[in-house]
Amino acid sequence: MNAKTLRASLLAVTTAIALGAALVPLAAHAYDENSTAAVNIDAKGVGLKGHDPVAYFTAGAPTAGKAEFNAAHAGVTYHFASAANRDAFKADPAKYAPQYGGFCAMGVALERKLDGDPNAWRIVDGKLYLNVNKDVQKKWLEDVSGNNKKADINWPQIKGKTPKSLA
Repeated sequence: MNAKTLRASLLAVTTAIALGAALVPLAAHAYDENSTAAVNIDAKGVGLKGHDPVAYFTAGAPTAGKAEFNAAHAGVTYHFASAANRDAFKADPAKYAPQYGGFCAMGVALERKLDGDPNAWRIVDGKLYLNVNKDVQKKWLEDVSGNNKKADINWPQIKGKTPKSLA
């Protein structure tokens, strides 16, 4: 891919992300755009908008968690559909916690911290990734390996910055 094509592709993805973010109601953005936290949590400190991280691996689908089954890890409280899922998470939280703190994987590849949508998810190489919406996820899926390499390079530099400062 030549530089002109790469630049056009990145511009198209950035535009799609910006349009997608603009079309989502503000209430859907549960994350704090002024937070320097490396984790995407709501005002109550809950990650994945209350979805069970283990269920992505066991049920193969986003599953609402119950507040009664919860566990904390790395500054995030996760809710689980069952005590068994909670216990599995406690035994190996790194296996189940979403990558990039639950922020959008494509966003991180583009040096942004965008809200992760629990319904725009994928497990790749045994790791859970979220995207800001399904349209952006389609772009991410076009080159998961390449996008994740970029995100892995970007994440250490952006994880402590506010989403707003990266916009």
